[in-house]
Amino acid sequence: PLAGRIAGFNRQQPQSGIPLHSDGNNMWLTCQMGINVPPEIINENGESVPAAHIRVGPETRHWKAGECLLYDTTYEHETFNAHPTEERVVLHVDFFNILKMTKLEIEVLQYIYEMREQFMKAEGV
Repeated sequence: PLAGRIAGFNRQQPQSGIPLHSDGNNMWLTCQMGINVPPEIINENGESVPAAHIRVGPETRHWKAGECLLYDTTYEHETFNAHPTEERVVLHVDFFNILKMTKLEIEVLQYIYEMREQFMKAEGV
């Protein structure tokens, strides 16, 4: 099996964001599950709106506790947590986007990870 690049928890402090960026290749898909999602806030129009969002390309989405968002980091993306006091926490997992990889690319990655596993076994890891 093909392993992922990273798995962990991402925290975003109140009133902070991650600037617009792209990862520059289509090797990865990212899945984020809401763990601690700040409650809605009142916007300048007096409407109740989600406090934390992610924008990927032209689409803006909001995390919900226990639910996942899946996106392609090839597209420009940014996040913001507008809540004044609560942080946003998500479980973040990156994995290979084999839907966009050629058969040869998949075979090379499988070979690399098989070699990595053999090395780790030899080292007792």
